[in-house]
Amino acid sequence: MTTPFPFTAVVGQDDLRLALLLNAVSPAVGGVLVRGEKGTAKSTAVRALSALLPAVPVVPGCRFSCDPASPDPGCPDGPHETGGGVERPARMVELPVGASEDRLVGALDIERALAEGVKAFEPGLLADAHRGILYVDEVNLLHDHLVDLLLDAAAMGASYVEREGVSVRHAARFLLVGTMNPEEGELRPQLLDRFGLTVEVAASREPDQRVEVVRRRLAYDDDPAAFAARWAEEEAAVRARIVAARALLPSVRLGDGALRQIAATCAAFEVDGMRADIVMARTATALAAWAGRTDVLAEDVRQAALLALPHRRRRNPFDAPGLDEDKLDETLEEFGGSQDDDPDPGPDGPGGGGGQPDPGEGPEGGDTGARPEAGEGGQPQPSGGGEQSPVRAAEPFKAKVLSVPGIGEGVAGRRSRARTEHGRTTGARRPQGALTKLHLAATVQAAAPHQRARGRSGPGLVVRRDDLRQATREGREGNLVLFVVDASGSMAARQRMSAVKGAVLSLLLDAYQRRDKVGLVTFRGTGADVALPPTSSVDAAAARLESLPTGGRTPLAAGLLRAHDVLRVERLRDPARRPLVVVVTDGRATGGPEPVALAGRAARLFAADGVASVVVDCESGPVRLGLAGQLAGELGGTAVTLDELRADSIAGLVKDVQRRAA
Repeated sequence: MTTPFPFTAVVGQDDLRLALLLNAVSPAVGGVLVRGEKGTAKSTAVRALSALLPAVPVVPGCRFSCDPASPDPGCPDGPHETGGGVERPARMVELPVGASEDRLVGALDIERALAEGVKAFEPGLLADAHRGILYVDEVNLLHDHLVDLLLDAAAMGASYVEREGVSVRHAARFLLVGTMNPEEGELRPQLLDRFGLTVEVAASREPDQRVEVVRRRLAYDDDPAAFAARWAEEEAAVRARIVAARALLPSVRLGDGALRQIAATCAAFEVDGMRADIVMARTATALAAWAGRTDVLAEDVRQAALLALPHRRRRNPFDAPGLDEDKLDETLEEFGGSQDDDPDPGPDGPGGGGGQPDPGEGPEGGDTGARPEAGEGGQPQPSGGGEQSPVRAAEPFKAKVLSVPGIGEGVAGRRSRARTEHGRTTGARRPQGALTKLHLAATVQAAAPHQRARGRSGPGLVVRRDDLRQATREGREGNLVLFVVDASGSMAARQRMSAVKGAVLSLLLDAYQRRDKVGLVTFRGTGADVALPPTSSVDAAAARLESLPTGGRTPLAAGLLRAHDVLRVERLRDPARRPLVVVVTDGRATGGPEPVALAGRAARLFAADGVASVVVDCESGPVRLGLAGQLAGELGGTAVTLDELRADSIAGLVKDVQRRAA
């Protein structure tokens, strides 16, 4: 067995370690979402935590880790008698990003269930993680339906597997830990809300601390067992403290004063629903138990807010995470009042360092995810060749749905039609590999003509493997939305570019909601640049857009050719994801020799490849040349004006009606 890196040997990352320890003390806190750049010990800390958890007593032979003191009466391996049992170490189960639904929740043998009436169930990762840790690295890349299943099980403490009227239920209570790099895309706000706590991690910028990280890592890699032995005493102390805090937790008192502060804080930061209040209360209680106290203090409430609220404030992916600590302190002071039930904090309280191992090692937490505001307030940027400073985007709006024609087979999303594992049933076929979604009517229809030959004369049905039919389903897929934005001098009027950026920002918000990947190509002056390669992070795309300068000639052909090259490379990386090219321009072409002819030839490359495209016509003024419409014809796509792009636009609705009538 591989020796894990000791939890107490992790340098810094105090908030991360504290959040993990609070969940070890009280799993009811609801797990941890760890956000941060790569190489910041996220996975190391999570794996190290499992070695600190106390051993788990289990019923011998039970695949679902039932507690012998109170076995689950509905356990599929039961019934179990009370008492006895053996101990095993707490498990850390890792859920791969590419896992199937059956791998997560388990699978029923449909063939045996139909033919023999036997509930043959193979447990999944949720069963393995019961009474342990379930770790999801890159949770933001996990398919949405798997995240929903995962969080439902975490909330209910049980997993339900339903297959055509056959169902199995088993207990699934675990400490849920997810890690993610925000640059690769955000989780939806409603999914963020299901994680109890969140922490932002970043590599230290202190040379001495970085040296110590390298020193410890090299020592561990040279001899893991010897390195772990040097930290054994510290590990044992933290393990004993977890056990003591768990024992003390039922005795911790959450007074009315602390509850009033919790409610006032959640209201002040305008978080949705009541989950934040409940999580804060459980976290503050766990903090008191971790500090060895039986009363919750104002310091506990403050620390709980810093861990439980930042991710619940985000309404869209462009909101910066973090919490205004001055506002938090003002709220706590205003609603603190006279708390007779809260004694003065002891030296071991969260404010005194007792709430965290190795106090003072790590950098202070803060708003590490804030997006830089490039070019705010009209501040001039370095310019040359007629370049103008970036302008701020207009307020985003609800954009009309742009989709890719036909039926795809890409990853699950919400934009274009696709054959998927989830959605409405459209037909049936013979299974290719393991049967997952049975089409019952088609199976019965296939088996019915053979009943006499199979010796069946009375009621009932003999079903064989050849009769089984897999349901085919149609749902929605996510696409690659590649923006090709004209940043030339003809677009440079500040009011006009502000409207253009607002339109693209609106489409980015729409792409976020529809689970798309996005990319950004810009063209101006003498060429085109890939401002953002295809990514799941619409936040990164918005940041690039905001800092986009304008000016110079209009090399439209260069922009289209660069976009075509981006699609060629992305097709090799992700062949199932269909692209949608959104060209934002007034249609002018003035850069290079024969600019109009070159732009036409470049556009026809997209039409030849069958790439779906939309031209957002940014032309304004009383005299319009209609060049964007001509470009859309060359691309084999459609053109919409900035006004028509709005979902509630009258002009857009009229144009849609006319198009359908034609």
